[in-house]
Amino acid sequence: MPSILIVDDDVTLLELLSVHLSNGGLQVSVAPDAAVALRSVIENPPDLIILDIGLPYLDGMEVLAALKADPASKHIPVIVLTGHEDESEYVQASNLGADGYLHKPVDREKLINEIFSRLARQAAKKIANPPPA
Repeated sequence: MPSILIVDDDVTLLELLSVHLSNGGLQVSVAPDAAVALRSVIENPPDLIILDIGLPYLDGMEVLAALKADPASKHIPVIVLTGHEDESEYVQASNLGADGYLHKPVDREKLINEIFSRLARQAAKKIANPPPA
């Protein structure tokens, strides 16, 4: 079962997404801020991360940059989730290595489809580029 880390400071959204994604066949863990998220990625790397941009202390763009700069986590697909309709934010997230970008409120089916699409691409990459023996 694929593991997903949801990073968002909105506790209600965390609970809602956690239930929807669990019902969609995914193993879900949550983080309410950047520090918890980064520690979680180190301790138990997920197969995919859903990352809110508007986080307290360290914003989502900084978290994305840190994840993509670290060799241990740069391969993990990250879908950015935001309540903003800002084209420059989309460009910045793409430049930092985001694998997807969705707006809140997000449709549950659209999110699940995006997650499984990204996981399938990640699996195909692993098959095409196996690690050296």
